[in-house]
Amino acid sequence: MTNVADRLASTTARKAPAKQVRLRLVYVDFWSTVKLSFLVATCLAVAGVVAMFLVWTVLNSTGAFTQIGNLVSEVAGSASAFSSVVSLTNVMGFAIVVALLNLVVTTAMGAVVALLYNLSVKITGGLLIGFTNST
Repeated sequence: MTNVADRLASTTARKAPAKQVRLRLVYVDFWSTVKLSFLVATCLAVAGVVAMFLVWTVLNSTGAFTQIGNLVSEVAGSASAFSSVVSLTNVMGFAIVVALLNLVVTTAMGAVVALLYNLSVKITGGLLIGFTNST
């Protein structure tokens, strides 16, 4: 019986120790960062426009705009054009303008961050990142 036990013990898979690698991030590609920040900004712009449309739809269907218009006309003492200010075309136009400005600013910020990181690496030496193989 010791032969069988010896064979089973020798064929059992022993777990190899996990390998650890420590790498230093010393360069970020400028154009890759600009492209990635543009992609993220585009996603945020689309999400912002859709969210603004959904919020406007909910507020319009609940009658919040008419109640706010009535409150403004009572406080101001005259009939106000609040409903024309918060029309769908005005709100969506504002949302698109804000989304486009956000797109430009986010893309520019990605470029600035890449440049600043590449400059700061010369002083700090970069980020030390550790990786582990856990198979």
